Amino acid sequence: MIDKELLEILACPVCKTEVRLEGERLACVSCGRRYPVRDGIPVMLVEEAEAAPASGR
Repeated sequence: MIDKELLEILACPVCKTEVRLEGERLACVSCGRRYPVRDGIPVMLVEEAEAAPASGR
């Protein structure tokens, strides 16, 4: 589990916007990249990110 105070200061390293906890990942609210959380530690490396899910358009 990630500390709430830490979550409030984390930002996507690509677009510098807020991230939200979604299960075991942090998801960027802007670009949609998802960063893993390993042993309670967010891995905010672009190389470790999953691409944004494809939209159904």
